[in-house]
Amino acid sequence: MDLIQTIEQFAWIGWLVLILAFLVIEMLTLDFTFLMLSIGGVAGLGSDLLGAPVWLQVIIAAAVAAVLLLVLRPPLLARLRRGEDPTPTNVAALVGLSGRVLSTVSAHGGQVKLSNGDTWTARPEQRGELEPGTVIRVGRIDGATAYVHPEEEESTA
Repeated sequence: MDLIQTIEQFAWIGWLVLILAFLVIEMLTLDFTFLMLSIGGVAGLGSDLLGAPVWLQVIIAAAVAAVLLLVLRPPLLARLRRGEDPTPTNVAALVGLSGRVLSTVSAHGGQVKLSNGDTWTARPEQRGELEPGTVIRVGRIDGATAYVHPEEEESTA
């Protein structure tokens, strides 16, 4: 019985440690998840200071954190990411790019020159071969190989 009274008497220290730990993790992740959990911890600390039993403090903290995670976090994330540049970069920018076959593209390899000036090792997405001069479009990139298909395929599909 003495242990339970000690826990209830010093629960505010546990809440402070929990809040500070969540805030430090939030500073490292910047995802608003641990911020919402720390605000839930503040609600638990507040209920402790108002004299609520420990079990009620935990329920209040969990409920506040859950509501904030479900209601407040999504619009905050959308607002934070609103200014991001939607332009694809690196390999993602190559998908959909057109080009021309330089050397015969078959299942064993070949080369294409893309419209951005890059020369890539290529393979066809479907069976068959693509002859030099064929206009192609990149379907996907796997490692250092571009998987291409003839330009006409895309307009009919």
